Amino acid sequence: MSARPVKHSVTLRGHRTSISLEDEFWQELRDLAQEMDMPINALVAQIDAERGVEAGLASAIRVYVLRALKERLPSRG
Repeated sequence: MSARPVKHSVTLRGHRTSISLEDEFWQELRDLAQEMDMPINALVAQIDAERGVEAGLASAIRVYVLRALKERLPSRG
Protein backbone atom coordinates (compact mmCIF):
# COMPACT_ATOMS: atom_id res chain seq x y z
CA MET A 1 0.00 0.00 0.00
CA SER A 2 1.10 3.52 -0.72
CA ALA A 3 1.76 6.07 2.02
CA ARG A 4 1.23 8.82 -0.56
CA PRO A 5 -2.28 9.95 -1.42
CA VAL A 6 -3.64 8.45 -4.63
CA LYS A 7 -6.40 10.03 -6.71
CA HIS A 8 -9.69 8.15 -6.90
CA SER A 9 -12.71 9.26 -8.91
CA VAL A 10 -16.22 9.34 -7.49
CA THR A 11 -19.51 10.81 -8.69
CA LEU A 12 -21.12 13.50 -6.54
CA ARG A 13 -24.41 15.09 -7.56
CA GLY A 14 -23.95 13.72 -11.09
CA HIS A 15 -20.42 15.05 -11.57
CA ARG A 16 -17.13 13.16 -11.46
CA THR A 17 -14.61 14.45 -8.95
CA SER A 18 -11.22 13.23 -7.77
CA ILE A 19 -10.30 12.63 -4.16
CA SER A 20 -6.70 12.07 -3.06
CA LEU A 21 -6.54 9.51 -0.25
CA GLU A 22 -3.96 7.10 1.07
CA ASP A 23 -4.68 3.48 0.13
CA GLU A 24 -5.46 2.55 3.75
CA PHE A 25 -8.17 5.20 4.05
CA TRP A 26 -9.63 4.28 0.66
CA GLN A 27 -9.80 0.58 1.60
CA GLU A 28 -11.45 1.33 4.97
CA LEU A 29 -13.95 3.61 3.22
CA ARG A 30 -14.79 0.80 0.78
CA ASP A 31 -15.19 -1.64 3.67
CA LEU A 32 -17.49 0.77 5.53
CA ALA A 33 -19.65 1.27 2.44
CA GLN A 34 -19.90 -2.49 2.00
CA GLU A 35 -20.83 -3.00 5.68
CA MET A 36 -23.51 -0.33 5.32
CA ASP A 37 -24.74 -1.99 2.10
CA MET A 38 -24.38 1.20 0.10
CA PRO A 39 -22.37 2.23 -2.95
CA ILE A 40 -19.16 4.07 -2.17
CA ASN A 41 -20.42 7.08 -4.15
CA ALA A 42 -23.46 7.25 -1.84
CA LEU A 43 -21.28 7.13 1.28
CA VAL A 44 -18.98 9.83 -0.09
CA ALA A 45 -22.04 11.96 -0.95
CA GLN A 46 -23.30 11.53 2.63
CA ILE A 47 -19.93 12.56 4.05
CA ASP A 48 -19.83 15.51 1.64
CA ALA A 49 -23.30 16.67 2.70
CA GLU A 50 -22.40 16.45 6.41
CA ARG A 51 -18.99 18.17 6.28
CA GLY A 52 -18.52 21.78 7.25
CA VAL A 53 -17.53 24.40 4.71
CA GLU A 54 -14.08 24.71 6.27
CA ALA A 55 -13.28 21.00 5.78
CA GLY A 56 -12.05 19.61 2.49
CA LEU A 57 -13.68 16.42 1.24
CA ALA A 58 -10.56 14.26 1.61
CA SER A 59 -10.09 15.48 5.18
CA ALA A 60 -13.76 14.87 5.96
CA ILE A 61 -13.42 11.30 4.67
CA ARG A 62 -10.32 10.66 6.78
CA VAL A 63 -12.10 11.94 9.90
CA TYR A 64 -15.20 9.84 9.09
CA VAL A 65 -13.07 6.70 8.71
CA LEU A 66 -11.13 7.46 11.90
CA ARG A 67 -14.33 7.97 13.91
CA ALA A 68 -15.85 4.77 12.52
CA LEU A 69 -12.75 2.79 13.50
CA LYS A 70 -12.61 4.36 16.96
CA GLU A 71 -16.25 3.37 17.57
CA ARG A 72 -15.21 -0.27 17.09
CA LEU A 73 -12.54 -0.10 19.81
CA PRO A 74 -13.37 -1.07 23.38
CA SER A 75 -13.87 1.87 25.72
CA ARG A 76 -10.66 3.18 27.30
CA GLY A 77 -11.96 4.06 30.65
